[in-house]
Amino acid sequence: MAKRDYYEILGVARSAGGDEIKKAYRKLAMTHHPDRNPGNTESEVKFKEINEAYDVLKDDQKRAAYDRFGHAAFEGGQAGPGARPGGFEFGFGAGFADIFDEMFGEFMGRGGRGGRGPGGRGSDLRYNLEITLEEAFAGKQATIRVPSSAVCDSCNGSGAEPGTKPETCPTCRGLGKTRTQQGFFTIERTCSTCGGGGRVIGSPCKACSGAGRVRRERTLNVNIPAGVADGNRIRLEGEGEAGLRNAPPGDLYIFLSVQPHRIFQRDGADIQCKVPIPMAQASLGGNVEVPTIDGNKAKISIPAGTQSGAVFRLRNKGMSVLGSSSRGDMHVQVQVETPVNLTRRQRELLEEFAREGGEDVSSPESHGFFHRVKEFLDELSGKE
Repeated sequence: MAKRDYYEILGVARSAGGDEIKKAYRKLAMTHHPDRNPGNTESEVKFKEINEAYDVLKDDQKRAAYDRFGHAAFEGGQAGPGARPGGFEFGFGAGFADIFDEMFGEFMGRGGRGGRGPGGRGSDLRYNLEITLEEAFAGKQATIRVPSSAVCDSCNGSGAEPGTKPETCPTCRGLGKTRTQQGFFTIERTCSTCGGGGRVIGSPCKACSGAGRVRRERTLNVNIPAGVADGNRIRLEGEGEAGLRNAPPGDLYIFLSVQPHRIFQRDGADIQCKVPIPMAQASLGGNVEVPTIDGNKAKISIPAGTQSGAVFRLRNKGMSVLGSSSRGDMHVQVQVETPVNLTRRQRELLEEFAREGGEDVSSPESHGFFHRVKEFLDELSGKE
């Protein structure tokens, strides 16, 4: 099935600016977020489409490639001989990624397909952060310590001993790649002398052994927004491993896990809470105060004759909604508690209550159930 147009998915014109695209994405992502549509397969599919479209259109280079070549720009497969995606002919099965790198590699600072700078982009890092449900509700500023590679202060990331500097590679003359002719074909390879960087280091830095980076633990302040959920991740661009010899750094991904709460259970943006109430209060009615996730209390009016399992809804007392000022609801389920350890007087009163009879009025559910059981057994006896 043909993929939908990314501009159509976000509902914007092809001439739309970055702010307009971001605004449209946020609105659609909030509408179709899985936390707001639990069990809705259609919303889940739309949410993935929305994220895929935004990932391309928010990036100027990706968007330029998409505008010119369409979805073929990001299909990892190869085009067969004679195929002409976007007006280009891919001879001998060359993939679009090769042409994309050839066109944009130098502009984007990647130094060609194999390079990503003199020593290769730094690795991405993962950090697992555990937070409480209250912190997920209110958000927080977290301070984390991340062991990683950082730019060498001695050589400022060049990899060369102070007072010296990298020299142009004599093998590739600074191109980072070499070419050899085989028959009709010209084969291009990454230069083995400089590793594709185009430069060689005659006097490596003693502090980092020529790598341009050293191991170091860094302290970072991370903003955890209100409304995050278990499994969400936060990307800190450029906070991963430093690249070799001034190559771009990687990113840091913080994966969040929310601790179970001793009172509340989260259900998307809503909060569930079970509250036990005495049998007498359930029978006679009254008011009950319950805690809320924001640290306050809310009052619930319990009608006389409330049954165990009844649920009361408190609007706007649930979790914060990520990227919004709104909140979910809180659902309080009451559980009628049967009294234990009765005094002699309490037992006498209950026995007197039982002798009064009138179960069909005071206990209509149990009375109705056992009445149906009797009818069922009578029917069975009649069949025999």
